[in-house]
Amino acid sequence: MKLVAGLGNYGLKYQKTYHNMGFMAADLLAKILNVKFNKREGKALTAHCFIQSEKVIIAKPLTYMNLSGESIKAICDKYKISLEDVLIIYDDIDLDKGQLRIRKSGSGGTHNGMKNIVQCLGSKDFKRIRIGIGKPDNPRQDLADYVLGRISTDFEDMLDSILTNAADAAKEFCENIDIEKIMQKYNTKA
Repeated sequence: MKLVAGLGNYGLKYQKTYHNMGFMAADLLAKILNVKFNKREGKALTAHCFIQSEKVIIAKPLTYMNLSGESIKAICDKYKISLEDVLIIYDDIDLDKGQLRIRKSGSGGTHNGMKNIVQCLGSKDFKRIRIGIGKPDNPRQDLADYVLGRISTDFEDMLDSILTNAADAAKEFCENIDIEKIMQKYNTKA
């Protein structure tokens, strides 16, 4: 069984913000797989499907970003999903806008949602897709204001491409394609 979780903040006011890259990628993955988010469980909205006879759960935590780990842990515990079968998709200010980075493991970095997931799971050994959103143009801008701010026009131009790559990489993860091959294919700029 696989879990693909896209991180974000639930609600209309957050829809087109940098911090919702994970939600947008999860929505696109669900669309590609022709499934709907129709269940509430583990403090998340979930969509279920089967790929090559293996169950896949796509989740969008409803805990708000900084408590995402509560949701991920609840789903992993409920379905007994091992960490090797977990993939998290999220925004990352430490990558240039449009850059995609897939990793097998790692720390939470500067991302509070990821720090919470590492803490709640008690491990950093799970896969992740980082979607680069860059840093604010104004270095004095508060980072929280930036990540919760509306997506800029220059980023919107590359958004379809980067979200498609993220969703396609997640789909390949669900199809049991070797993570090294996925990394070689998608770890590029949009």
